[in-house]
Amino acid sequence: MNNLILIRHGMSEWNKAKRFTGWADIDLHEQGKLEAKYAGQLIKDLKIDFQGYFTSKLKRAINSLEIILDVLGVSNIEITKAWQLNERHYGNLTSLNKDEIKKKFGEEQVKKWRRSYSIKPPPIDENNPYKKKINSTILSESLEDTVKRVVPYYEQKIKPLIIKKENVLVVFHGNSCRALLMEILKISKEKITEFEVPTANPLLIKFKNNLEVESCKYLDNKRS
Repeated sequence: MNNLILIRHGMSEWNKAKRFTGWADIDLHEQGKLEAKYAGQLIKDLKIDFQGYFTSKLKRAINSLEIILDVLGVSNIEITKAWQLNERHYGNLTSLNKDEIKKKFGEEQVKKWRRSYSIKPPPIDENNPYKKKINSTILSESLEDTVKRVVPYYEQKIKPLIIKKENVLVVFHGNSCRALLMEILKISKEKITEFEVPTANPLLIKFKNNLEVESCKYLDNKRS
């Protein structure tokens, strides 16, 4: 039986500050580093040898994976970094405080921007201080947009390893993880709106020979 472990990165500086992060390349908070270390220990206890390691292009995910690998005692291995696994682009909400945005636009509107399937936040504009730092032709994304890049990447790069019965570790982001779980667990567009992914809690998915999901569970069952 093969194993796929999906992990949202540890708490970032902007997670702690309640700021919309998206494609802004923000590093881990000290708490996030401890979370990643604990995640590494949970994985180590499984005694699984991995053949594939994947992460996004953003340092909060990359650094989470590096901390986990250090705990696992793994070095000199190939890590695949793909922008397709990045967090969704939060458009002009990038860098703004979530509580302040709720006061300005209302909790219902902010919930639509954060959790709906097809509604995009306002596109990032030239006045946003992170427009030039992000430097992308993509200006904003819905979860639907994120699905359209995450799922094809999974099909092309990760699923073939699972078919070969290899074990794979993926460290990425809340929304890119939600996008992938829609595909793997067949979560509907309606139910995904209430689906939250905790930071740095490894989600272990085991597959049957026909690639149907055998089991799916968080390694820290106190946080889900």
